Amino acid sequence: MTDQAVDTSGPETEPGERPAGPSATAQGRFLGRERELKELRADIERTGLDTLTGRKAPRARVLLIAGRPGSGRTALADELTRRLTDGYPGGVLRARLTTPDGTPVPVERAARELLAALGSPAPPGAGEDDLTADLRAALSGRRALLVLDDAADAEQVDALLPDAPECLAVVVSEGPLTGIPDVRPCTLGGLDTPSAVTLLERFTGAVRITCDPRAAETLVEECAAQPAALVLAGGWLAVRPKVSVADLAGRLRALPDDEHGRGTPLARVFRHTYTALPSAARRTLRLLHLAPDGGIDPHTASALAGCSVSAARTTLDDFVALGLLRVLPSPLPQYELPGWLLPMLRALAVEHDRPAELQLARARMLERTVSLLQSCRAVTEPEGSPARERLAGLPRALRFSHGPAAAEWLRVREPALLAGARLAVADGELDTLARRLMAALVRALAAHRGTEAAAPELYAIHRLVLDVAERRGLPREQAAALLNIADLDARTGRTKEALTRYRAALDAGRAAGDPYATGRAMESIGCAHQELDDWSRAVDWFGRALTHRLARDEHADAARLYGRIGTALTYAGRYGEALRNWRSAVAGHRRCGDVPAQARALSEMARVQEYAGRPEESLRTCREAVEWARRADDVRLQAALQLRLADTLDRLGDPAAARLHRGAAERLLGTELESMRPHERSAFGLRNP
Repeated sequence: MTDQAVDTSGPETEPGERPAGPSATAQGRFLGRERELKELRADIERTGLDTLTGRKAPRARVLLIAGRPGSGRTALADELTRRLTDGYPGGVLRARLTTPDGTPVPVERAARELLAALGSPAPPGAGEDDLTADLRAALSGRRALLVLDDAADAEQVDALLPDAPECLAVVVSEGPLTGIPDVRPCTLGGLDTPSAVTLLERFTGAVRITCDPRAAETLVEECAAQPAALVLAGGWLAVRPKVSVADLAGRLRALPDDEHGRGTPLARVFRHTYTALPSAARRTLRLLHLAPDGGIDPHTASALAGCSVSAARTTLDDFVALGLLRVLPSPLPQYELPGWLLPMLRALAVEHDRPAELQLARARMLERTVSLLQSCRAVTEPEGSPARERLAGLPRALRFSHGPAAAEWLRVREPALLAGARLAVADGELDTLARRLMAALVRALAAHRGTEAAAPELYAIHRLVLDVAERRGLPREQAAALLNIADLDARTGRTKEALTRYRAALDAGRAAGDPYATGRAMESIGCAHQELDDWSRAVDWFGRALTHRLARDEHADAARLYGRIGTALTYAGRYGEALRNWRSAVAGHRRCGDVPAQARALSEMARVQEYAGRPEESLRTCREAVEWARRADDVRLQAALQLRLADTLDRLGDPAAARLHRGAAERLLGTELESMRPHERSAFGLRNP
């Protein structure tokens, strides 16, 4: 996709912003590592231990690329994958198994991402064993290539390996993975000298290298031929065209080691680059370690540094030119912190920034995220709604021009937003800002993707809240999270799991003295029993919820619950009791002045009378319901009732009157008939064309 300011800029950009250019490290072909590539290719064909013992290989072959962060291990894996792609028609699947801050990614999350890439999304709430089993089933018989980057341990990799010998897994790790049989690591050191000099030349141009080739080789030695160190050195020289290569080599050689152990070549080059930055840029760079999951955009940097969005983007682009950040392929400006940089920035922040300053910067970032999420949801509301009015009052940089732009921003930033949610509760607290962030993220996902489509992400968010609530002993928050998770279980057909969680939510609601959670849980338990066709228990729990509502004088909810009880009794075939409850529902809606609800209740009451063999009573009730539906201006309900009248009149032997009511229904629906789908026409009792 190409950058288009109108459609994909996310929130409206401030004047003066400029597009981020591609990183210099992304230009040109892959350099060096031919020996390593040859070894890895040979390892694919190497006879394994299973073959030597006469057994068929039970799992995919694993290639391990081992090296420290900054050694170019991921770049080598990408180049190997590029060269092997044609031999694996099943596609290339990628997963990162460690977050930038060094936290191992749960196997459950990695498996879910791989399943989504395969087009086999897993149900929300599925456990690790189910997800890995689904992944193995999806890869069975498929010649696919898995790239597992930054693996933390052998257990992570082992859980994701497919039981398919025709698949290949390329694993990137810092060291050997003891526990996975028949794997030989390809351990990376520095680049060969010609390739390292060529990498420098891409930044400096050929002239400076040609003028002093020995100085270039000296600089390569100072960088230990490490790709990340060479990129930093080249970036520093690129923005200073009048500085010689020999001068930089001398500066690096003169840098002393210190007590923090920053004597590695990469650390020395970074220290040199960092100290040359202006003080404001140094502070911004230090604060970037607070960005969730290492994913940065101009708004994140702006909030952390307390500057404008345009100034933040300019600074980020300057960091890209210096090799401190990478530009991600994205329709929106997106940047990534290299894995080797994060621990250095964290150490610098501890050294130079007070804890209160870091806490304030983090709060600003989360507050900005909340504002963007609220804006993202508000743009989906109708014109003139209170949400759109609040949206118009936001600063220009926080507004989305239209719904598609907001949806695109949400899609691109979703991984960072979910990481931000995890960050917000990482300290085990659930403060006001964390609550607002969770609520805003849930509403934005539901508004743009729908509750069912976004169920896996929503499930993860509510699980975060539940974990914190259980650890901190917060029964009110625990009840709310359990209700939300149970609702997702119920929507995805996991009714028994939902029932268990609704009961736990009821206990938590009672412990918290929360009448809303208590009533909601009792009603939901009734709905779960109804879904399981356990009508007696459904009636019992709806009755408990009704008693709870009546005790609190919540008449509208009580009227709705009379209807739920009537529905469950109807399914159970207890029509007399069902009619009594529907009459109570009608009376309750009339008392509350809810005309549409009263019309619908009368409609259901007429249906039960018909089931009970009382067609004349059903006819009278149905005509009354038509009148109330007309007052409620509910055209579709009027049409449905007219068709029900027609069916009843047919059974009573009056086909002429039945034709009149069917004609009235068709006139009410009018042009809607043409746009109706077949199942909608069938629901109204109309024939499909």
